[in-house]
Amino acid sequence: MQRDIVIIGGGAAGFFAAINIAEQHPELSVVILERGKEGLQKVKISGGGRCNVTHAEFIPSELVQNYPRGEKELLGPFHRFMTGDTIAWFEDRGVELKVEEDGRMFPVSDSSQTIIDCFLNEVRKLNVEVLYNHSVKSIKSHEGGFIISTSQVEVEANKIVVATGSNPKIWKLLEGLGHTIVPPVPSLFTFDIKDERINDIPGVVAKNVEVKVVGTDLVSEGPLLITHVGLSAPAILKLSAFGALGLAKLNYNFDIEINFIKQDFETSLNDLKEMKQALAKKLVYGSAQFDLPKRLWKKLVVASHISENDRWADINKGQLQELAIQLTKTIFKVTGKSTFKEEFVTAGGVDLKEINFKTFESKLIPNLYFAGEVINVDAVTGGFNFQNAWTGAYIVSQSIARNKDSNR
Repeated sequence: MQRDIVIIGGGAAGFFAAINIAEQHPELSVVILERGKEGLQKVKISGGGRCNVTHAEFIPSELVQNYPRGEKELLGPFHRFMTGDTIAWFEDRGVELKVEEDGRMFPVSDSSQTIIDCFLNEVRKLNVEVLYNHSVKSIKSHEGGFIISTSQVEVEANKIVVATGSNPKIWKLLEGLGHTIVPPVPSLFTFDIKDERINDIPGVVAKNVEVKVVGTDLVSEGPLLITHVGLSAPAILKLSAFGALGLAKLNYNFDIEINFIKQDFETSLNDLKEMKQALAKKLVYGSAQFDLPKRLWKKLVVASHISENDRWADINKGQLQELAIQLTKTIFKVTGKSTFKEEFVTAGGVDLKEINFKTFESKLIPNLYFAGEVINVDAVTGGFNFQNAWTGAYIVSQSIARNKDSNR
Protein backbone atom coordinates (compact mmCIF):
# COMPACT_ATOMS: atom_id res chain seq x y z
CA MET A 1 0.00 0.00 0.00
CA GLN A 2 1.11 3.58 -0.71
CA ARG A 3 0.50 6.52 1.65
CA ASP A 4 1.79 10.09 1.76
CA ILE A 5 2.43 10.21 5.50
CA VAL A 6 2.94 7.29 7.86
CA ILE A 7 2.78 7.94 11.60
CA ILE A 8 4.49 5.19 13.57
CA GLY A 9 2.90 5.08 17.01
CA GLY A 10 -0.73 5.47 18.00
CA GLY A 11 -0.13 7.50 21.15
CA ALA A 12 -0.68 11.13 22.06
CA ALA A 13 2.02 12.56 19.78
CA GLY A 14 1.04 10.30 16.88
CA PHE A 15 -2.64 11.22 16.91
CA PHE A 16 -1.88 14.91 17.45
CA ALA A 17 0.49 14.99 14.47
CA ALA A 18 -1.90 13.06 12.22
CA ILE A 19 -4.84 15.32 13.02
CA ASN A 20 -2.91 18.53 12.42
CA ILE A 21 -1.40 17.26 9.16
CA ALA A 22 -4.78 16.09 7.84
CA GLU A 23 -6.46 19.36 8.77
CA GLN A 24 -3.94 21.45 6.89
CA HIS A 25 -3.72 19.14 3.87
CA PRO A 26 -6.83 16.96 3.52
CA GLU A 27 -5.58 15.77 0.15
CA LEU A 28 -2.70 13.88 1.81
CA SER A 29 -3.25 10.25 2.75
CA VAL A 30 -2.27 9.81 6.41
CA VAL A 31 -2.09 6.50 8.27
CA ILE A 32 -1.25 5.71 11.90
CA LEU A 33 0.43 2.37 12.61
CA GLU A 34 -0.26 1.16 16.16
CA ARG A 35 1.28 -2.06 17.44
CA GLY A 36 -1.46 -2.74 20.02
CA LYS A 37 -5.10 -3.62 19.64
CA GLU A 38 -5.98 -0.10 20.75
CA GLY A 39 -4.00 3.13 20.93
CA LEU A 40 -3.72 6.05 23.35
CA GLN A 41 -3.07 3.80 26.34
CA LYS A 42 -0.71 6.28 28.00
CA VAL A 43 -3.37 8.96 27.62
CA LYS A 44 -5.84 6.61 29.27
CA ILE A 45 -3.80 6.08 32.45
CA SER A 46 -2.28 9.56 32.72
CA GLY A 47 -3.14 11.48 35.85
CA GLY A 48 -4.81 8.50 37.48
CA GLY A 49 -7.22 8.13 34.56
CA ARG A 50 -7.98 11.85 34.31
CA CYS A 51 -5.26 12.76 31.75
CA ASN A 52 -2.90 15.48 32.86
CA VAL A 53 -3.01 17.32 29.50
CA THR A 54 -0.52 20.11 30.27
CA HIS A 55 0.65 22.49 32.99
CA ALA A 56 -0.41 26.09 33.59
CA GLU A 57 3.02 27.59 32.90
CA PHE A 58 2.81 30.20 30.15
CA ILE A 59 6.38 31.54 29.94
CA PRO A 60 8.66 29.45 27.66
CA SER A 61 11.82 30.17 29.67
CA GLU A 62 10.06 28.95 32.82
CA LEU A 63 8.42 25.97 31.13
CA VAL A 64 11.71 24.55 29.82
CA GLN A 65 13.11 24.34 33.35
CA ASN A 66 10.93 21.28 33.91
CA TYR A 67 12.88 19.26 31.31
CA PRO A 68 16.10 17.64 32.62
CA ARG A 69 16.85 16.64 29.03
CA GLY A 70 15.63 19.02 26.33
CA GLU A 71 15.65 22.31 28.23
CA LYS A 72 17.81 24.16 25.69
CA GLU A 73 16.32 22.50 22.60
CA LEU A 74 12.66 23.13 23.51
CA LEU A 75 12.93 26.86 24.16
CA GLY A 76 12.45 27.79 20.49
CA PRO A 77 9.63 25.27 19.87
CA PHE A 78 7.76 26.49 22.97
CA HIS A 79 7.74 30.00 21.53
CA ARG A 80 5.81 28.55 18.60
CA PHE A 81 3.40 26.19 20.37
CA MET A 82 2.99 25.81 24.12
CA THR A 83 0.46 25.76 26.93
CA GLY A 84 -1.90 28.46 25.72
CA ASP A 85 -1.94 26.92 22.24
CA THR A 86 -2.69 23.49 23.70
CA ILE A 87 -5.64 24.89 25.69
CA ALA A 88 -7.01 26.64 22.59
CA TRP A 89 -6.52 23.53 20.44
CA PHE A 90 -8.63 21.37 22.73
CA GLU A 91 -11.24 24.08 23.37
CA ASP A 92 -11.69 24.51 19.60
CA ARG A 93 -12.66 20.83 19.54
CA GLY A 94 -15.08 21.03 22.45
CA VAL A 95 -12.76 19.95 25.26
CA GLU A 96 -12.51 22.45 28.09
CA LEU A 97 -9.56 22.21 30.47
CA LYS A 98 -9.28 23.26 34.11
CA VAL A 99 -6.32 24.24 36.30
CA GLU A 100 -5.74 22.56 39.64
CA GLU A 101 -4.06 24.18 42.63
CA ASP A 102 -0.64 22.72 41.75
CA GLY A 103 -0.84 23.95 38.14
CA ARG A 104 -1.72 20.64 36.51
CA MET A 105 -4.42 20.86 33.85
CA PHE A 106 -7.12 18.26 33.22
CA PRO A 107 -10.29 18.04 31.15
CA VAL A 108 -13.26 19.44 33.09
CA SER A 109 -14.81 15.96 32.84
CA ASP A 110 -11.92 14.54 34.94
CA SER A 111 -11.80 11.65 32.49
CA SER A 112 -9.05 10.72 30.05
CA GLN A 113 -11.76 9.22 27.85
CA THR A 114 -12.71 12.80 26.92
CA ILE A 115 -9.29 13.29 25.32
CA ILE A 116 -9.35 9.86 23.68
CA ASP A 117 -12.84 10.49 22.23
CA CYS A 118 -11.67 13.87 20.91
CA PHE A 119 -8.77 12.27 19.04
CA LEU A 120 -10.84 9.38 17.69
CA ASN A 121 -13.59 11.73 16.50
CA GLU A 122 -11.05 13.95 14.74
CA VAL A 123 -9.29 11.13 12.88
CA ARG A 124 -12.64 9.77 11.72
CA LYS A 125 -13.76 13.19 10.55
CA LEU A 126 -10.48 13.79 8.71
CA ASN A 127 -10.28 10.29 7.15
CA VAL A 128 -7.03 9.40 8.89
CA GLU A 129 -6.53 5.64 8.83
CA VAL A 130 -5.64 3.97 12.12
CA LEU A 131 -4.28 0.44 11.70
CA TYR A 132 -4.16 -1.48 14.97
CA ASN A 133 -2.12 -4.65 15.59
CA HIS A 134 0.47 -3.39 13.09
CA SER A 135 3.83 -3.81 14.79
CA VAL A 136 6.62 -2.24 12.68
CA LYS A 137 9.29 -4.78 11.75
CA SER A 138 11.55 -2.76 9.45
CA ILE A 139 12.05 0.74 8.02
CA LYS A 140 14.04 1.17 4.81
CA SER A 141 14.89 4.30 2.83
CA HIS A 142 13.56 4.04 -0.72
CA GLU A 143 13.76 6.61 -3.55
CA GLY A 144 13.53 9.63 -1.25
CA GLY A 145 10.81 7.96 0.80
CA PHE A 146 10.47 4.82 2.87
CA ILE A 147 9.20 1.27 2.89
CA ILE A 148 7.78 0.21 6.26
CA SER A 149 7.08 -3.46 6.90
CA THR A 150 4.62 -4.28 9.66
CA SER A 151 3.38 -7.57 11.06
CA GLN A 152 0.58 -7.41 8.47
CA VAL A 153 1.44 -5.17 5.50
CA GLU A 154 4.15 -3.30 3.65
CA VAL A 155 3.63 0.45 3.29
CA GLU A 156 5.41 2.87 0.99
CA ALA A 157 5.51 6.42 2.36
CA ASN A 158 6.84 9.79 1.27
CA LYS A 159 7.37 10.90 4.87
CA ILE A 160 7.47 9.20 8.27
CA VAL A 161 6.70 10.60 11.71
CA VAL A 162 8.05 8.40 14.52
CA ALA A 163 5.97 8.96 17.65
CA THR A 164 6.31 5.68 19.51
CA GLY A 165 7.54 6.99 22.85
CA SER A 166 10.13 4.85 24.61
CA ASN A 167 10.30 1.82 22.33
CA PRO A 168 13.53 -0.23 22.22
CA LYS A 169 12.53 -2.04 19.00
CA ILE A 170 11.92 1.23 17.14
CA TRP A 171 15.12 2.71 18.54
CA LYS A 172 16.95 -0.31 17.11
CA LEU A 173 15.42 0.32 13.69
CA LEU A 174 16.37 4.01 13.85
CA GLU A 175 19.89 3.00 14.81
CA GLY A 176 19.96 0.86 11.67
CA LEU A 177 19.13 3.97 9.63
CA GLY A 178 22.14 5.75 11.12
CA HIS A 179 20.77 7.54 14.18
CA THR A 180 22.49 7.56 17.57
CA ILE A 181 20.35 6.31 20.45
CA VAL A 182 21.16 7.53 23.96
CA PRO A 183 20.72 4.43 26.17
CA PRO A 184 17.46 4.70 28.11
CA VAL A 185 17.20 4.77 31.91
CA PRO A 186 14.09 5.33 34.07
CA SER A 187 13.40 9.01 34.66
CA LEU A 188 10.27 9.23 36.82
CA PHE A 189 10.26 6.88 39.78
CA THR A 190 9.70 6.68 43.53
CA PHE A 191 12.32 5.70 46.11
CA ASP A 192 12.18 2.33 47.89
CA ILE A 193 13.10 2.74 51.56
CA LYS A 194 12.76 0.38 54.50
CA ASP A 195 12.96 2.39 57.70
CA GLU A 196 11.16 2.31 61.04
CA ARG A 197 10.53 6.05 60.83
CA ILE A 198 8.20 5.68 57.86
CA ASN A 199 6.90 2.14 58.36
CA ASP A 200 3.16 1.82 59.02
CA ILE A 201 2.25 5.39 58.03
CA PRO A 202 1.55 5.21 54.26
CA GLY A 203 -0.47 8.11 52.94
CA VAL A 204 1.12 10.70 55.23
CA VAL A 205 2.14 13.89 53.39
CA ALA A 206 4.70 16.44 54.56
CA LYS A 207 3.67 19.54 52.65
CA ASN A 208 7.00 21.28 52.05
CA VAL A 209 10.34 19.55 52.54
CA GLU A 210 13.85 19.73 51.13
CA VAL A 211 15.50 16.53 49.91
CA LYS A 212 19.16 16.10 48.96
CA VAL A 213 20.96 13.12 47.46
CA VAL A 214 24.01 12.78 49.69
CA GLY A 215 27.31 13.18 47.85
CA THR A 216 25.75 14.94 44.84
CA ASP A 217 24.43 18.38 43.89
CA LEU A 218 20.89 16.99 43.52
CA VAL A 219 18.36 18.81 45.68
CA SER A 220 14.63 19.48 45.41
CA GLU A 221 11.75 20.92 47.40
CA GLY A 222 8.04 20.25 47.59
CA PRO A 223 5.47 17.85 49.03
CA LEU A 224 6.66 14.44 50.24
CA LEU A 225 4.40 11.36 50.32
CA ILE A 226 5.12 8.31 52.45
CA THR A 227 4.05 5.14 50.60
CA HIS A 228 3.89 1.43 51.39
CA VAL A 229 7.37 0.96 49.92
CA GLY A 230 9.12 4.28 50.55
CA LEU A 231 8.78 7.91 49.42
CA SER A 232 7.07 9.67 46.50
CA ALA A 233 5.41 12.98 45.46
CA PRO A 234 7.04 15.98 43.71
CA ALA A 235 10.03 16.34 46.07
CA ILE A 236 11.14 12.81 45.15
CA LEU A 237 9.99 12.76 41.52
CA LYS A 238 12.00 15.90 40.68
CA LEU A 239 15.11 14.21 42.05
CA SER A 240 14.39 11.07 40.03
CA ALA A 241 14.02 13.07 36.81
CA PHE A 242 16.99 15.41 37.18
CA GLY A 243 19.14 12.65 38.66
CA ALA A 244 18.06 9.90 36.26
CA LEU A 245 21.52 9.21 34.82
CA GLY A 246 23.47 9.58 38.05
CA LEU A 247 21.08 7.50 40.14
CA ALA A 248 21.15 4.73 37.52
CA LYS A 249 24.96 4.64 37.85
CA LEU A 250 24.50 4.20 41.62
CA ASN A 251 22.22 1.24 40.87
CA TYR A 252 19.52 3.03 42.87
CA ASN A 253 21.38 2.54 46.14
CA PHE A 254 22.19 5.87 47.81
CA ASP A 255 21.43 8.06 50.83
CA ILE A 256 19.10 11.03 50.96
CA GLU A 257 19.00 13.80 53.56
CA ILE A 258 15.58 15.24 54.37
CA ASN A 259 14.80 18.56 56.01
CA PHE A 260 11.16 18.16 57.03
CA ILE A 261 10.72 21.73 58.29
CA LYS A 262 13.12 23.71 56.01
CA GLN A 263 14.95 25.27 58.94
CA ASP A 264 18.62 24.95 59.75
CA PHE A 265 19.68 22.82 62.71
CA GLU A 266 20.44 25.75 65.07
CA THR A 267 17.14 27.53 64.42
CA SER A 268 15.15 24.36 64.99
CA LEU A 269 17.09 23.57 68.16
CA ASN A 270 16.35 27.04 69.55
CA ASP A 271 12.67 26.60 68.68
CA LEU A 272 12.63 23.24 70.47
CA LYS A 273 14.22 24.80 73.57
CA GLU A 274 11.45 27.40 73.63
CA MET A 275 8.85 24.63 73.28
CA LYS A 276 10.47 22.81 76.21
CA GLN A 277 9.67 25.84 78.36
CA ALA A 278 6.28 26.74 76.91
CA LEU A 279 4.91 23.18 76.75
CA ALA A 280 6.66 21.80 79.83
CA LYS A 281 3.76 19.73 81.16
CA LYS A 282 2.63 18.33 77.78
CA LEU A 283 3.76 15.05 76.26
CA VAL A 284 6.26 15.53 73.43
CA TYR A 285 4.84 12.51 71.59
CA GLY A 286 1.32 13.93 71.53
CA SER A 287 2.08 17.56 70.64
CA ALA A 288 3.08 17.74 66.98
CA GLN A 289 4.96 20.90 65.98
CA PHE A 290 6.13 22.71 62.82
CA ASP A 291 2.85 21.82 61.04
CA LEU A 292 4.04 18.22 60.62
CA PRO A 293 1.47 15.42 60.34
CA LYS A 294 0.91 13.86 63.77
CA ARG A 295 1.86 10.33 62.66
CA LEU A 296 5.15 11.51 61.19
CA TRP A 297 5.93 13.66 64.24
CA LYS A 298 5.42 10.65 66.54
CA LYS A 299 7.81 8.54 64.45
CA LEU A 300 10.50 11.23 64.56
CA VAL A 301 10.04 11.69 68.31
CA VAL A 302 10.53 7.97 68.95
CA ALA A 303 13.59 7.97 66.65
CA SER A 304 15.03 10.72 68.90
CA HIS A 305 14.97 8.33 71.90
CA ILE A 306 12.03 10.16 73.47
CA SER A 307 9.38 7.84 74.94
CA GLU A 308 5.64 8.18 74.52
CA ASN A 309 5.37 9.21 78.18
CA ASP A 310 8.07 11.88 78.23
CA ARG A 311 6.88 15.43 78.89
CA TRP A 312 8.69 18.37 77.31
CA ALA A 313 10.10 19.22 80.77
CA ASP A 314 11.62 15.71 81.01
CA ILE A 315 13.74 15.65 77.86
CA ASN A 316 17.43 16.47 78.05
CA LYS A 317 19.79 18.43 75.81
CA GLY A 318 20.90 15.34 73.88
CA GLN A 319 17.31 14.35 73.08
CA LEU A 320 16.51 17.89 71.90
CA GLN A 321 19.53 17.84 69.62
CA GLU A 322 18.57 14.44 68.21
CA LEU A 323 15.04 15.66 67.53
CA ALA A 324 16.46 18.72 65.74
CA ILE A 325 18.57 16.37 63.59
CA GLN A 326 15.56 14.19 62.78
CA LEU A 327 13.62 17.28 61.74
CA THR A 328 16.28 19.03 59.66
CA LYS A 329 18.92 16.63 58.37
CA THR A 330 17.86 13.05 58.86
CA ILE A 331 19.31 10.38 56.57
CA PHE A 332 17.33 7.66 54.78
CA LYS A 333 18.89 4.83 52.78
CA VAL A 334 17.34 4.24 49.34
CA THR A 335 17.57 0.61 48.23
CA GLY A 336 15.74 0.66 44.91
CA LYS A 337 13.06 2.32 42.79
CA SER A 338 9.43 1.77 41.81
CA THR A 339 7.50 3.05 38.79
CA PHE A 340 5.49 6.18 39.55
CA LYS A 341 1.89 4.96 39.29
CA GLU A 342 1.75 3.46 35.78
CA GLU A 343 3.45 6.39 34.08
CA PHE A 344 6.74 4.92 32.90
CA VAL A 345 8.98 7.70 31.59
CA THR A 346 12.56 7.27 30.42
CA ALA A 347 15.58 9.44 29.79
CA GLY A 348 17.16 8.40 26.51
CA GLY A 349 16.23 8.06 22.87
CA VAL A 350 17.27 9.69 19.61
CA ASP A 351 20.25 11.98 20.22
CA LEU A 352 19.08 15.60 20.25
CA LYS A 353 22.10 16.70 18.20
CA GLU A 354 20.68 14.77 15.25
CA ILE A 355 17.35 16.62 15.19
CA ASN A 356 16.50 20.00 13.66
CA PHE A 357 14.29 21.59 16.33
CA LYS A 358 12.87 24.13 13.91
CA THR A 359 11.12 21.26 12.13
CA PHE A 360 11.66 18.17 14.33
CA GLU A 361 13.08 16.53 11.22
CA SER A 362 16.11 14.24 11.26
CA LYS A 363 19.33 16.01 10.31
CA LEU A 364 20.58 12.72 8.87
CA ILE A 365 17.59 11.38 6.92
CA PRO A 366 15.31 13.71 4.94
CA ASN A 367 11.54 13.26 5.41
CA LEU A 368 11.97 11.46 8.76
CA TYR A 369 10.38 13.33 11.69
CA PHE A 370 10.10 12.75 15.43
CA ALA A 371 7.56 13.68 18.09
CA GLY A 372 7.28 12.87 21.79
CA GLU A 373 9.47 10.73 24.01
CA VAL A 374 11.10 8.76 21.18
CA ILE A 375 13.75 11.50 21.34
CA ASN A 376 15.98 12.13 24.36
CA VAL A 377 13.58 14.55 26.06
CA ASP A 378 11.79 13.93 29.35
CA ALA A 379 10.21 16.01 32.07
CA VAL A 380 9.14 16.05 35.67
CA THR A 381 5.59 15.01 36.48
CA GLY A 382 2.74 17.48 36.02
CA GLY A 383 1.70 17.46 32.36
CA PHE A 384 5.09 18.48 30.95
CA ASN A 385 5.76 15.28 29.01
CA PHE A 386 2.45 15.68 27.18
CA GLN A 387 3.26 19.31 26.39
CA ASN A 388 6.48 18.15 24.73
CA ALA A 389 4.41 15.69 22.69
CA TRP A 390 1.88 18.35 21.58
CA THR A 391 4.59 20.86 20.69
CA GLY A 392 6.74 18.43 18.72
CA ALA A 393 3.76 16.95 16.87
CA TYR A 394 2.37 20.36 15.97
CA ILE A 395 5.71 21.62 14.61
CA VAL A 396 6.10 18.39 12.61
CA SER A 397 2.68 19.00 11.04
CA GLN A 398 3.63 22.60 10.20
CA SER A 399 6.92 21.46 8.67
CA ILE A 400 5.25 18.82 6.52
CA ALA A 401 2.62 21.34 5.41
CA ARG A 402 5.31 23.86 4.41
CA ASN A 403 7.22 21.21 2.50
CA LYS A 404 4.04 20.21 0.70
CA ASP A 405 3.28 23.81 -0.23
CA SER A 406 6.84 24.49 -1.43
CA ASN A 407 6.71 21.41 -3.66
CA ARG A 408 3.63 22.59 -5.52
